[in-house]
Amino acid sequence: MLLRPNEALSSEYLQRIVWNEDPPQTARATLQTYVLRLRRIFGKYGISDGAIKTVPGGYQLPVTEETLDLARFRALLRAADGARDPEAELRLIVAALGLWQGEPLSNIRSDVLHRDEVPVLREQWLRSVERRFDLELSLGRCRQTVAELSTTARAHPGHERFWEQLIEALYRSGRQSDALEAYRTVKRYVNDELGVDPRPSLQNLELAILRGEDLGPQDERPVRVQAVEPPIAQLPGGLPDFTGREEEAAELAARLTADRSGPAVAVISGPPGMGKTALAIQVAHLVSDRFPDGCAFVDLTEDGILAARARQAARFGVEDGRGRSLTVLDGVHDLAQILPFLPSGRGSAVLVTSRASMTGLVATRGASLHRLGTWEPARSATMLVSVIGAARADREPAAITELAELCGHLPFALRIAAIRLQLRPHQSVTSTAAWLRDDPMGRLAVPGDPAMSVSTLFEEFFARIGPRLTGAAQLLAERCEVRAPLKQCVDALGVPLGDAVALLDELIAVNVLEEDAPGVHRLSPLIRTFLRARPSGRDLRRNVA
Repeated sequence: MLLRPNEALSSEYLQRIVWNEDPPQTARATLQTYVLRLRRIFGKYGISDGAIKTVPGGYQLPVTEETLDLARFRALLRAADGARDPEAELRLIVAALGLWQGEPLSNIRSDVLHRDEVPVLREQWLRSVERRFDLELSLGRCRQTVAELSTTARAHPGHERFWEQLIEALYRSGRQSDALEAYRTVKRYVNDELGVDPRPSLQNLELAILRGEDLGPQDERPVRVQAVEPPIAQLPGGLPDFTGREEEAAELAARLTADRSGPAVAVISGPPGMGKTALAIQVAHLVSDRFPDGCAFVDLTEDGILAARARQAARFGVEDGRGRSLTVLDGVHDLAQILPFLPSGRGSAVLVTSRASMTGLVATRGASLHRLGTWEPARSATMLVSVIGAARADREPAAITELAELCGHLPFALRIAAIRLQLRPHQSVTSTAAWLRDDPMGRLAVPGDPAMSVSTLFEEFFARIGPRLTGAAQLLAERCEVRAPLKQCVDALGVPLGDAVALLDELIAVNVLEEDAPGVHRLSPLIRTFLRARPSGRDLRRNVA
């Protein structure tokens, strides 16, 4: 009834929703009992007994956009259609998309609903996201949109319009080679999975890029948010199926919005694949209404344009000591990168994500440090269920548990596994787990997309921390138990006690290693698997020494 607000729904239709296509003989009477119970529940919360109306042949649930998020979502989209300008339309669409949390009806068991209603909801979401990106590109915000477009296109590899928008954004940002590589990625996908060529508009876009045609201006303006009503948040949209970090999100939100004498600074730290960026974006959306002077997101993973982008995004916090703004600095490598760009205003806040612990920021700016580890098994299972749906997951609960363990409870790996299950809706979870079991590091990847690969992610991570720390981590992976006491770690490293302790501290600082308990160290399961699969070589201990 909530999916079809204000509609008169027949008793026969409601019976099919509850019991699929084979309702029992007592279905009509049982349905009446269910409605009676719902009315009593509504009554306990002060809602009129008439909340569910009896109409000829069935029932009706009257709602307004103030009482139902789906009605509010559709009302915002209608308002966007009649907006006076692109900025106003964009604000309304962003507000509508902000109401989405997770996969629709993921905890509801009804074949009829998942067959008839969920596809409609998904289509409305997809079209709204498409329109939002169209507006961003029309306003010249190509660079600001690339990161989120890339994530969205990879999450929906068969949705060619997202790839088309990503390719245009990359090209208009001066990244011609990346744009062509993105085209090759989607071309491989549609060829391999669907046996067809990319749609004509994509092919024409590739030709335009090869010819060097002008597809529109680049936006060189500062990434600044004007204080308007409502404030425009230059934030990527949150994941529609965000899950697993609710406690951390609430803690960070409280930290960023607490009363204080200076700016609030928080650091989300952890090894690659833990979902640091997704958590930061989620938190920024949760607290955005507390920062009326604006919110900005800056991707600092590209060193060549680091300073300009950081300065542009942070300038409204730096220049106005009284400003109430939030800046998300994503992918920070070290403190020196961002120290000149940290705001000083009392009401401002900065949220940093980094694979390093950023202890210098804690020491010099009083930042709070939030270290992310792998998920608990229950969280991993919840994430998989939120993506593939409860109906499919409930048929194979043991396989869901095994699949999560094979993914090492690493959020990035779990998302890749979930994408594979989405691409193959008729494949069982059991067969997917068996396939992954034979070669987890080689198979935790999305074909045709090098960035969506656990192995590639780890290779880049260990290349950055250098051969000395990589060699030390590899010795621990090869010669220690999963939870290794200090003496075992020292023996594995083959260096004096003082040097070994210093090495272990460095590995903890760069988030390769966790200290489960005093003197007990642990590598995350997938990092351990990755390191044990690498060639050992004879100079491993020499590199460490």
